[in-house]
Order: sequence, then structure tokens, then C-alpha cells
Amino acid sequence: MLVDNHGRQLDYLRLAITDRCNLRCTYCMPEQGINFVNRRDLLSYEEMLQLTGILAEMGVKKVRITGGEPFVRKGAIDFLEKISVIDGIKEVHITTNGVNTQQFITQLKAIGIAGVNLSLDTLKRDRFIEIARRDHLEEVLKTLEMLVESGIRTKINMVVMNGINDDEIISMAELSRKYPVSIRFLEEMPFNGGSRNSDAHWNHTRILELLKTAFPFLERRLQKPNSTSNDYQIPGAIGSLGIIASFSRTFCGTCNRIRITPQGDLKTCLYDNGVLNLRDLLRSDDFDKDQFKITLLSAFGNRAIDGIEAEKNRNNGAVSESMSSIGG
Repeated sequence: MLVDNHGRQLDYLRLAITDRCNLRCTYCMPEQGINFVNRRDLLSYEEMLQLTGILAEMGVKKVRITGGEPFVRKGAIDFLEKISVIDGIKEVHITTNGVNTQQFITQLKAIGIAGVNLSLDTLKRDRFIEIARRDHLEEVLKTLEMLVESGIRTKINMVVMNGINDDEIISMAELSRKYPVSIRFLEEMPFNGGSRNSDAHWNHTRILELLKTAFPFLERRLQKPNSTSNDYQIPGAIGSLGIIASFSRTFCGTCNRIRITPQGDLKTCLYDNGVLNLRDLLRSDDFDKDQFKITLLSAFGNRAIDGIEAEKNRNNGAVSESMSSIGG
């Protein structure tokens, strides 16, 4: 079993399969994009399947596929089919921006994808273009409709940005009356490739205060183990609300996540700068699975207690990389 030096069992893998994306969101990367990884330096699908199989042997049960945008990498559906049947993997989830996801929803349902997190930061077309630097709101909203119709469990992730989309917090929350989805409000993080000065003005406390002002009878829901969100419900709504303290990092004490970047860097915390390159180990001529497991256990035996400590321990300075390059 994978257990870190603080006694936290690690059974959830967040695997980024590409650093490429078809949007250029201001909170993620500069307008011109980032220096994308050379394709030969990315983990191959075969290597990712091998890696996931080893981690499943060590107790990983849940996998979330992220990017970049997962569906810009060719062969993503075939990969999802294969990873979903690995012995020990109970749930496969996906995080997507929804731009070209529509065409795959029937297949995702057939594969048995357990849930989809859909990035949606605004309901206004002009503002979507301002944030994402692309004109694709219509496609994303269509993806939302199709996900709901399919019955796939869906969460909407809205990054709250001061003076940009904070006036839509209430209107986004109102979507939980219409759709059986979870609307989640995320604190903005500094993983933007230097594209803007992130602003923690809208922290989890202030977001909750605003929601309670608009919905005085907001109900607190039972929090699931290892959840990053505090969950609520508007009385009578068919969906729910969630608030994620992604910058304040109040949920680190129960973190059960393993993060692997597209190029195979192991991150024991989102805020560290990578502790081990698994791609190089997998490609080694003398690769030994048992030794590989020992190396993983050693890496998590030196894990920071929380994201604050992990950020302090970085050896390349303050956080400045793009979320697209490390996997959200």
C-alpha cells in the first residue's frame, strides 16, 4: 500500500496525458501559449498503462485523466477503454474544457466513465472570449447538456477571478436548480505561466459569505472522505454547490492524491516542482518493477505535510509554471 510519512493512504491518481490545450485561459497560460513538451518526451500510452497497473497493485483505485485538454491527444478514447479495465481500478474520471468533448460522450458512457469535471468560468460569450482567448462557449454549453442527458456524473469548475467573473458567482450557483450537477467555485492559483498576477481576493470564506447572502438557507452537505471541496445545497435544488480552497490549501490533511505530469514527473503535491521522473525509470534498460515500487514508497516517505510546506521546499523558486504543463 502507498502510505506517506504522515500516515495518509494514497489511492487516487491524477494523470495528465498531454500539456497541449485548445484554449488559452488567462489563469492558466500566456496568450501565446507555453513551450510544449516534445512528443517523444511525453509518456506513451503504453507507459501510462504500465504505470497505472503498478500503482493499482499498490492500492490506487481511482484515476482522473487531465491535461492540458485530454481530448486534443489522439487515441485518448482507446486509452480510456484500456485504463478502465486495469485490475484494481474502480473509477476513471476526466477533467475537460468541453470544447470538443461532445463527439466522445456516447463512448465515455459506454466505457463507464464515473464522472466528468467540466471547466466553465462564465456564461457570457464575450467574457468567455476574454478569459479563454477563444470563442467556444457554445460548444462547452452543448457538452454540458449532453453530459447531463447521458447521465454521467458532472461537476462544473469555475475559477473565481476578482473583477473578471466574480459577478457571476450567483448566476453560476443558480445552475444547480436547473441541472443535477455540482457547481464548484475554485480559488485562483498562481499556475498561470506568468500570464497574470493571481489574486486570492476571492478566497473560500468570502465565496461562502456571498452565497449565504444570496441563499440564506443554504444547507451544508456531508463532506466525503478526502474531498477537496466543502459542499452545500440550495434548498429544493437538484444539484449542489462546492467551494475548493485551492490556494488557501485547507484540505491538505486528508490528501490522497498522486500527480503525474505528461512527461512523467511525479508530484507528491500540486505545489512542489516534481520529485522524481518516472518516465526515465520506466525506460531504463534495467527496469525492475519491485525496485520501482520501492522508489515510489521512498518518494512518498518524504512528502510535505501540506501545500504551504511543498511550495517553500521548491528548488526553482516561486510557482510560475502553467497548470497545463503539470496536470490540474
